[in-house]
Amino acid sequence: MAIPKKGSRPISVDGTAFRWRVRRKATHSQDNTWSPLTVAVERSEEPGRVLVVSLPCARPDNSLGERTIAVRPALVAGCIRRAVEQGWNPGQPGSAFTLTVTEDELAVLLGEPPQYLIPFLWGMIPEGGSIKDLPRCTEIWSLDKEDAGQASSAL
Repeated sequence: MAIPKKGSRPISVDGTAFRWRVRRKATHSQDNTWSPLTVAVERSEEPGRVLVVSLPCARPDNSLGERTIAVRPALVAGCIRRAVEQGWNPGQPGSAFTLTVTEDELAVLLGEPPQYLIPFLWGMIPEGGSIKDLPRCTEIWSLDKEDAGQASSAL
């Protein structure tokens, strides 16, 4: 099994070149947050066994608005190192090697506490943030009681 080159990003970890990729479109299970956000990694030259990293959060494009994180190169590098420690040999052919990351391991792999994001309307709000943290949102109109009554009577 190989990951598509289109859309993959290069990364070098401890002198070895890898490519990593988050699936372009969510699966039905990922969209409904039944399955977590996953990242696929393989060696750039002479790829062998693929690493599939399962993260403890939902995809950013999930339809339920569950919290997520941005997958950054620092996280991918930490996951690659952890997988090698657990026995992943990226040059060996075979089925995918799965690494399941827990909430506690996430901070260790990132080197800092994770910054969760919550999908909302046109962008992402940092966990604990407010509507002011949406850079692309200019104004949101709320329906007060008068407007709500007029809107429902118009229907």
